[in-house]
Amino acid sequence: MRERPAPATSVADMRNLGPFMHQALAEIDIVSEADLRAVGALAAFVRLRFRFGRRITYNALWGMEAALAGTDWRDLSAATKARLRAEAEAALQRAADRAGA
Repeated sequence: MRERPAPATSVADMRNLGPFMHQALAEIDIVSEADLRAVGALAAFVRLRFRFGRRITYNALWGMEAALAGTDWRDLSAATKARLRAEAEAALQRAADRAGA
């Protein structure tokens, strides 16, 4: 008898991601943990920022990164948060440059 694959974990069931994030992620077609893993926290943050503007804060990036790591976002080190912020700012600038080109 074939084993059934485990059901996909919804982003609604992931740590650190509240109702607003569930809805926002769904609007950019990220509805499961697998979707978020495939895209990555940084790329998801860039998509969210372009879709929702500054309503998406760096806390969203930290929350998604920590959710993928299975930890609380407040447990991310200051160095990790600084690295993520720098990577996000660079990615947002590249995306803005492409959109303006």
